Amino acid sequence: MARELEPLARELSIPYYEAALPAHDSFHANRVRDLSIRLADECEGTVDRDVLSAAAWLHDVGRPLERTGEIDDHDEWGANEAADLLAAEDVSPDRIAAVERCVRAHSIRASSPEPETLEAKLLFDADKLDATGAVGIVRLACIVGERSGRTGEKHAVIDDSSVQRPATADRPDVSLLREWARERLDELYTDPGRRLGASRWEFTESFFARFADELGVEGER
Repeated sequence: MARELEPLARELSIPYYEAALPAHDSFHANRVRDLSIRLADECEGTVDRDVLSAAAWLHDVGRPLERTGEIDDHDEWGANEAADLLAAEDVSPDRIAAVERCVRAHSIRASSPEPETLEAKLLFDADKLDATGAVGIVRLACIVGERSGRTGEKHAVIDDSSVQRPATADRPDVSLLREWARERLDELYTDPGRRLGASRWEFTESFFARFADELGVEGER
């Protein structure tokens, strides 16, 4: 008897996240799974929730290898790896293909294919929404921290680019987080995703307004 797809995918994915940093770990995969199901519940049209959940668990299994330079594209690699893992468990080819399509199209990068199925669009939106709002600000800050200090890249600073202080004006700053969040919200595909994105953007704006206020940027005295 074939195993249920979601718990199988979760079990298969967990070992891949053991080497992951916080922004793309199993907790992120779990949040994306929960968000994608929430969006599916608010979505018109028939959604295969097992395929969607399985794809959410598997979508970032290639991230640790991409971070260390062992692979170039975690979307493509992850889609192929997910297909191989599920095939070894005798999952039907049609369901494997459905999961693979979701994983392959979940990224915002230019090389990623457009999500075509409803499940792929919901996964894409849930993944991007996890980079917005309160959780998203923390995640994006983690990503900035991961990238800071790499060869050829300057350390990011806790500052605001709207005030050109000589000591920080030429360094990446927290405005990156706002830009990255907005970029992701502008790419959402589904109505439920856009509705939730609008709410999270309100919080994001209020956060950066408070951040500026704490720096003394607004209404300088």
